Amino acid sequence: MKPSLEPGIRFEWTYTVPPRATVPQLYHDTPFCRDMPDVLATGYMVGMMELACVNGIMQYVDWPREQSVGVMVNFTHLAATPPGMTLRIQGEVIEVEGRRVKFRVEAWDGLDKITEGTHERMLIAPEKFNARMAEKKAKAGV
Repeated sequence: MKPSLEPGIRFEWTYTVPPRATVPQLYHDTPFCRDMPDVLATGYMVGMMELACVNGIMQYVDWPREQSVGVMVNFTHLAATPPGMTLRIQGEVIEVEGRRVKFRVEAWDGLDKITEGTHERMLIAPEKFNARMAEKKAKAGV
């Protein structure tokens, strides 16, 4: 039996920033981004916060029959991080309401606190979610 997903669950995750996560690399198809600083892109950073939360609740859900999707992000990007540095991401489940799970998350790059904020995820049944997406794709013709 899995432990209950409830407020107070704390987790930590580490991730080394790859070169592909920098602004010029992530947005290589946008000419003006190629000249921007070679640092962790905010969009990629947000993705790392999301993945830390997914990993943090993995033992509390019936994976892979129960998964989660991000539905809200609210992060402040506090410091630039070059590729090669390792992020230490710490989070806590602060609210569980039905299928909605809310987190408080922070990350450091070894020298600076680089982000803090909140994130919400919705627990889903992948087969139902994928069926709805297949319908949507068919309607959109993609």
